Amino acid sequence: MRTMYTLRAGRSLLSTQNSYLSLRFASDPVRSYLEKVGVSVGEVFRNAAPAVLVEHAIRYDPGSALLDNGALSTRSGAKTGRSPKDKRIVDEPETTNDVGWGSVNIKMTPSQFMKNRNRAISYLNTRERLYVIDGYAGWDPRYRKKIRVVCERPYHALFMHVMLIRPSAAELQTFGEPDVLILNAGKFTANNLSEGMTSDTSVDLHLTRKEMVILGTQYAGEMKKGVLTYVMHASMKEGC
Repeated sequence: MRTMYTLRAGRSLLSTQNSYLSLRFASDPVRSYLEKVGVSVGEVFRNAAPAVLVEHAIRYDPGSALLDNGALSTRSGAKTGRSPKDKRIVDEPETTNDVGWGSVNIKMTPSQFMKNRNRAISYLNTRERLYVIDGYAGWDPRYRKKIRVVCERPYHALFMHVMLIRPSAAELQTFGEPDVLILNAGKFTANNLSEGMTSDTSVDLHLTRKEMVILGTQYAGEMKKGVLTYVMHASMKEGC
């Protein structure tokens, strides 16, 4: 049985043009960053208000519904929990001794990561609209990391809106480039015939590129786990 996620987003659906930032111009720094990464679609919504994300989920995400208590109910597809046997970390000289390799932290080559990254970007570029969430992991400004999530499902954006520390309007203006980029193309599968792939799901973390790629799972908790893994590794390296 598939489980439903319930995320409280408020009762008011105020989808006015001013309730979110719609990035439509190549001169915008976030749009320019995405194009540098390789992502280019018609509409990109950055840090949209929860009410907007709820409305978009109801409009564009089949299976989503607004409950009588004002919460959003949605589904994560076949995966209703994390996929530990599909979690991969790029093995490089700089980080190989930092990872407890095994059946959970599976080694992958930089080439394998880039193939999945390109696959995720190619898929995201077929979408009509994407969502960007910029936020912080960690309260202490000295050590916190800037996280940028790029995803196609409003519920994924809403989940990370809740999980991350939300920047103020002034902080968003000066957010700059992220410390960590998450490319969530979970509705699109990995190629299980590619070298190193064992299923149609792959959750990949590249510690030196500071990027995460998600394929073949729509379970939102994979993003949170990826952020925690990166931050714990960075904290160890920085002596926090």
